[in-house]
Amino acid sequence: MAKTLSKDDLPRLSTVELLQLFSGLQAPALDEMHGEYRARLLAQPNWLAAAAGWFAVANPLSRWQCKAFRPVDGQTGRGYNTFLQGGRIVQRYPMLTLLAPSRFDGQPAYQLVYRHFESLCGDMNMVDEVRKVGPGLYLGIGTWGFTRGQRHNPQPFVLEGPVAPYRGDIGQTRKNFVISTRELPATSGV
Repeated sequence: MAKTLSKDDLPRLSTVELLQLFSGLQAPALDEMHGEYRARLLAQPNWLAAAAGWFAVANPLSRWQCKAFRPVDGQTGRGYNTFLQGGRIVQRYPMLTLLAPSRFDGQPAYQLVYRHFESLCGDMNMVDEVRKVGPGLYLGIGTWGFTRGQRHNPQPFVLEGPVAPYRGDIGQTRKNFVISTRELPATSGV
C-alpha cells in the first residue's frame, strides 16, 4: 500500500488489510501522543468481535468518543478513554503507555497497557497498539483475553487528532503489577 491513506480509506479495508498496513507503519514518539484523539472501530475479524465492539463502544447509551494520552517521564505515559453517557463526557479505562515491540510483528508500537490500572479493561488484559498512518491519523490494533490465542485476535480502530486537550489523570494503579509477556509478549519486566 504505497499511496498515502486518508481517514476515509481505512474503513474500507478488511482486518487482514489493516494488519498488513499496520506492519508497514512506524510507532509515534511517546511525546507526540498528547491530548484527546477521536476514536472509531474499523473492520473486525469476525461477527462476534463486531458484536462485542458494538456493545462496548458503539452502544448509544455510552458511546466511545476518544482515547487520550499524555507523556509522563520520557519512557512512559498515561491515558484514558472517554464516552458520551447521558449527554456528558465520562472518562474510563485508564492505561499506561510506552513504546514496546508489537505482538503482531515485533517492531516498535505505541502500547496502551490497561492492566497497570484497576478497571474492567485491565481485568480483561486489554492492550492496544498504535502506529502512525499520517499527520493526525493513527491505526490501532486492540487485543484482550485470558489466553494467548485470545490476545492475538486483532480488533482494529482509528484515532484522529489531537482534537482536545488531555482532561487529567484517572484511575487507581494495580498493586504489585509488573508488565509481563501476557501484556507485551516480546518483552518482560518493563
